[in-house]
Amino acid sequence: MTSDLTPAPDPVSDPDPASPLQHIQSLPTWLVGRVAARGRGMVADAIAAQGLKLMQHAVLAATAEYGPVTQADLGRRLSVDPKDMVGILNHLQDEGLVLRSPHPSDRRKNAVTVTPAGAAVLTRCGALAEAANAELLAPLTADERKQLMALLTRIHGATA
Repeated sequence: MTSDLTPAPDPVSDPDPASPLQHIQSLPTWLVGRVAARGRGMVADAIAAQGLKLMQHAVLAATAEYGPVTQADLGRRLSVDPKDMVGILNHLQDEGLVLRSPHPSDRRKNAVTVTPAGAAVLTRCGALAEAANAELLAPLTADERKQLMALLTRIHGATA
């Protein structure tokens, strides 16, 4: 029995040796990983309505931001293997979302650009991703969401 003056044990600094699973599940890394996995799944489900997977969405977004851009540059920017990038771009081109054409400064390479249809899909996917994130963060107040984003941004900046 603890008195009002005895602080409750901190599960991070004072893990219960009889509960190793509870200890693991109390670690920030575990919690952040679980929340991230849930959020990725929610966004993936949302953008699937537009016929895209997460990496296809990322490649489309990077193409919109950096295009015209070579396939190799896209792969480097997103850390995607060149063979995988070919498959992703084939899908995006088959759907009419990107166009590959000779690069203006080096005709030996292809330049990838976003089509108007690709830009429209990107806009819709952005709205769907925002809605999925709003659902993920729904248990928090507006101030708590701002605080969470500030803290995550600070942690991310310290590791970059």
